Amino acid sequence: MSTLMLSRAYLPPSMPSPARQSDWDIFCTVIDNYGDIGVCWRLARQLFAEHGFRVRLWVDKLTAFHRLCPGIDPHLSSQHVQGIEVRHWRTDFPDVVPGDVVIEAFACHLPEPFTAAMAELKPTPVWINLDYLSAEAWVSGCHALPSPHSRLPLTKYFFFPGFSETTGGLLRERNLQKDRQAYCASPGQQDDFWARLGQPPPSSEALVISLFAYANPAIIDLLTIWTQGKEPVCCLAPITQTLSTIESFAGQTLQAGDVIHRGNLEICMLPFVTQPDYDRVLWSCDINFVRGEDSFVRAQWAAKPMLWQIYPQDEDAHRVKLDAFLKLYCTDLPEATGEALRRLHLAWNGGDRITPDVWAQWIAALPDLRSHAETWAINRSKQEDLCSSLVRFSRSKL
Repeated sequence: MSTLMLSRAYLPPSMPSPARQSDWDIFCTVIDNYGDIGVCWRLARQLFAEHGFRVRLWVDKLTAFHRLCPGIDPHLSSQHVQGIEVRHWRTDFPDVVPGDVVIEAFACHLPEPFTAAMAELKPTPVWINLDYLSAEAWVSGCHALPSPHSRLPLTKYFFFPGFSETTGGLLRERNLQKDRQAYCASPGQQDDFWARLGQPPPSSEALVISLFAYANPAIIDLLTIWTQGKEPVCCLAPITQTLSTIESFAGQTLQAGDVIHRGNLEICMLPFVTQPDYDRVLWSCDINFVRGEDSFVRAQWAAKPMLWQIYPQDEDAHRVKLDAFLKLYCTDLPEATGEALRRLHLAWNGGDRITPDVWAQWIAALPDLRSHAETWAINRSKQEDLCSSLVRFSRSKL
């Protein structure tokens, strides 16, 4: 066996040997945020932990990956972290043997030497373009469609995450809901979590809100409304793109661990946390402001009311995607509740200013939104999860 093949055989001794131990390659480029690598890192860990596959994850920007997973050393070209072989995706791509399944995440375009190596294998690997999540109607018709390569004897399949059985589903670990319920029912787990973050637990008398967002002028509207409101609000704000706006509101520089009080508002600056800890932040809140794709999906599994800031695109192209999700999400809501949800979402995504009456309408709808969030999570969990769907599809092609 060659040295290259030996390097693909990494599997910790504690991991049971499955009947068919496929090798998977996942390619990811980090654009300007953490959504792409967030999705790929969750998928890689689930493929290893729940399905026993060997996974090699190629990432172009390890420094960004390090923030999401502190165990990553940005200076290493190859390393093993949490059972995953992590490789630095560089321009001078090495000579490696492709895995049985190759995931091209979010149309990142495979290196040409790797694609050529895929074509030389018999049988050729299952090549999947894992696309972005959308609730748009056309997704079901395009899911799992083949696309033959123009020159090489290879076929790429388009795989779409989604909210229906005719799509690839959503990322969801096997024990996620059980872990969430255990955390929410255990004051001890919650106290331990906040102690690890170096923060006191939020007051039980406050409306607890997580604020994970892109740069957004509407943040000032919200902070002002919460400051002047009658009810206490505890805003948990991780150190991200919102920092400069919050600093402008507070009139001071801020860092993780700082707590600011303005009127009835308390702002707690959180460090950038790992994915498992971010789940705990979501579980701890009454309302979650999320962005992009990865935190958007995790907020749905948190079964709490949420506000989604979709990744902005030129000429408001993202609004079509937002409208499609809101139409689906509001299907079973009372008319007034659906209107409150749509109105705040559109304002939060640049459609208008957030005024006190927009926020008051949302708060009035909160009991319905809480019940709906729980029902939504239960119904979505009946669908096959994205990782299992990928595994089933790839096996049908191997």
